[in-house]
Amino acid sequence: MAEWILVALGVACVAYGFAIFAVGSGTMFFAVWFAIAALFFGAAAGVHFDWIAKAPLAVRWAGGVALAAVLAVGVVESGFIATGFNAAGRPGLDYLVVLGAQVKADGPSVVLRYRLDAAAAYLQENPATRCIVTGAQGYNEPCTEAEGMRDYLVAVGIDESRIILEPQARNTQQNISYSLALMDSPDCSVGIVTNNFHVFRGTALARSQGMTNACGIAAPSNPLYLPNNVLREYFGITKDIAAGNIKVLP
Repeated sequence: MAEWILVALGVACVAYGFAIFAVGSGTMFFAVWFAIAALFFGAAAGVHFDWIAKAPLAVRWAGGVALAAVLAVGVVESGFIATGFNAAGRPGLDYLVVLGAQVKADGPSVVLRYRLDAAAAYLQENPATRCIVTGAQGYNEPCTEAEGMRDYLVAVGIDESRIILEPQARNTQQNISYSLALMDSPDCSVGIVTNNFHVFRGTALARSQGMTNACGIAAPSNPLYLPNNVLREYFGITKDIAAGNIKVLP
C-alpha cells in the first residue's frame, strides 16, 4: 500500500509540474516538481525492493534526520508566510512599493495583475499616497516590469504623476533597496504590495534594509498555483535567512 501511495504522489507532482510549465511563468522552477516526483518514485522503489530495510542503520538514521529537518523547516516557514496572508496595511501611507513580476506581450501576468489591482484600490482610497513600481526587463518580457505596471495603473485611472518608476531591480532584495533610494526618507510610511504568499519576505526585507515604518498589503493569488508559489517562497526565505538578508529572531 505504501509504495502505491508514493507512486500516486509522484504522478501528482509530475502532473502539477506540467501544469505550472504550461502557465509559462518565465522561470524553470516547475522542474522542482519533477525532482520531487523522482524522490517519491525512488522511495516507492525502495519500499518495493526492500532497499530501505536493508540499508545500514546509520544511513536510515541520517535519512530520517534529514527528512525531519526539512519538514520542520517547512512547518516553521509556513507559519512565517501565514503571518502576511491577510495583511491590509493602514490608511494614509506615504508610499506604496509594488513588487514586480512577469510582464507579457498582452500586459501584466495574472500574479502581477493581482498586485496592481490591490495597489490601485489603495491609491484610489488614499489620494496623497505615491506609488513606486519596481522591476527590470527580463529576457522574455517586452518592456521593464516597472513600465508595464505603470501602464496598467494609468489604464485603470491612477494619475501618472503619482507613479515613480524603478526599472533596474531583478529580485525582491533589489526591489526594496532600489525603491528606498527613491523615497524622501527611510522613515516614510510604506506599504509593500505583493501577493499574500510573498508578504512576509517582502516586509522582512524592507525592515532589514532600513524601511523602519513598513507594512504589508496582501494581494490575492490563484489557488491552483499557490503550492508552487509557497514552495518557491520556502527556498527564498531559507536563502535570505542564510545570507543574513532577513532576521527572524531579535
